[in-house]
Amino acid sequence: MNTIHLSFEEMWDKIMTCDRMYDGLFYTAVKTTKIYCRPSCRSRKPKMKNVEFFQDIQQVEKAGYRACKRCKPEVEHSPHIEVVKNVIGFLVNNYKQKLELQDIANHVGLSPYYLERLFKEETGETPRSYLEKIRIDKAVYLLKNTSLSNLEVCYETGFQSSSNFYKVFRCLQNCSPSEYRKQKDKDELDG
Repeated sequence: MNTIHLSFEEMWDKIMTCDRMYDGLFYTAVKTTKIYCRPSCRSRKPKMKNVEFFQDIQQVEKAGYRACKRCKPEVEHSPHIEVVKNVIGFLVNNYKQKLELQDIANHVGLSPYYLERLFKEETGETPRSYLEKIRIDKAVYLLKNTSLSNLEVCYETGFQSSSNFYKVFRCLQNCSPSEYRKQKDKDELDG
């Protein structure tokens, strides 16, 4: 399985939104309770200072944590979960590249049609729409934390055209990148 490259803040965001698409790709361990969970766990959210993240169950259990009884992170829920986790890891690690469905299918050794059907059954979306969400998550992070222009953010996150970037950004964030940045700046001044 691929190791994914997410920052602490990105993983924190995934557990705050209970994003089940990252289940099995990393685990959240709470220092105060000595319990570990899936990113999608609906249990009460811990304080950020009490959290650490692990890439696999062996690491987290070796560190002395026990599995959550609510989300049961040690139990696989689907026979196809390994393929889906592999695809998600591949997408997270390669979101900057121009990726076609055939590239993703080649990575996991499946036909494009079968991969798309399997991925959609497990996640509710296609690999392409999932990739777009990853790219927009990265764009949001860059808009919040850098002074890159919108066009630079577009290409830094793997979009091949600015028109597609603006269209997908507006669809997923309900505003343009410029409006998003203005709102962020306004929030910082108010806060």
